[in-house]
Amino acid sequence: MNALRYVLENLFGRPPTRRYPFEKRAPISGSRGHLVNDPDKCVYCTLCAKRCPANALVVNRKPDSWTLDPYRCVLCGYCVEVCPKKSLSMNSDHQRAST
Repeated sequence: MNALRYVLENLFGRPPTRRYPFEKRAPISGSRGHLVNDPDKCVYCTLCAKRCPANALVVNRKPDSWTLDPYRCVLCGYCVEVCPKKSLSMNSDHQRAST
């Protein structure tokens, strides 16, 4: 009889988890989110790549390219602190990553 009670509760009760596409969670205050670069402000000085503890950033001066490996990035924010032109920022939007 206990099993029947649990089956009926699960059939007619609310789901124990959030229904993701319909109910989105608000961003947690203080979370870092993901790294965003504004290429118009960037001077490709390579300070961010030198400061990155995970070596997730690769900056090339000649072709003016800046790449981030999102799987290596630990979201510490050191690169944002050292950027002289403030082209790097941490965005708390967890829905879409941009590099």
